[in-house]
Amino acid sequence: MDNTRPLYLQRHPLRALVRRYTEAFSTHRFLSSSLLSIIYFAISVVISFYAINYANHVASNYVTDIVLSNIPAFDVDWLFAWGTILLIVFITLLVLAQPKRIPFTLNSMATFYIIRSAFTSLTHLGPFPTLPPNGDWGTLLSHFLFGSDYFFSAHVGVCFLMALLFWQDEVLRYLFIAWSAYMAVVVLLGHYHYSIDVASAYFITYTIYVLCVKFFPKSLAIFSAKPAL
Repeated sequence: MDNTRPLYLQRHPLRALVRRYTEAFSTHRFLSSSLLSIIYFAISVVISFYAINYANHVASNYVTDIVLSNIPAFDVDWLFAWGTILLIVFITLLVLAQPKRIPFTLNSMATFYIIRSAFTSLTHLGPFPTLPPNGDWGTLLSHFLFGSDYFFSAHVGVCFLMALLFWQDEVLRYLFIAWSAYMAVVVLLGHYHYSIDVASAYFITYTIYVLCVKFFPKSLAIFSAKPAL
């Protein structure tokens, strides 16, 4: 490194990003792991789509709930939808900023969606009767946001999963925990989920994380490797 150059030029963020991608894509292990994780994640999205579709068609009656039965349904449609959209954008940018994060993050999310799809298909609860009308968010987005796939809450679980993945980064850890708490409050206020969907999400998500650590050691090693500066 040329130490005579100004510090801001030595640590130019765009050049650092290029170095990260050059370093990552120069290794066969990263390329193969990334390809497999992308395929795995794509399969999980398809499985999740059909699991939600199945849950929508077979949804039965609602049940009483210690939280939902005692509070009115609030119109938090935009808080719920935009909270989800911003979460997707933030996770995408976070992963793309460090390409070595891609394989393990996708593997973890794919495992999360597949396991959740299995849970969704087991019990067919119907929506709580005080559920407020949803806004027009388009067919595809409404399918994933406002379906009858209640158990367990993906919005709460994904945020907590990200907190576990980035646990070593204190800022990201507490940001995602706070985001998870925010989504938990919103889905309960809007009656989008039963309280058991929210409470169980933390326990099931932690188990999913432990399984991913066990079953994807190679992509975890890539994720944990120190990135190029």
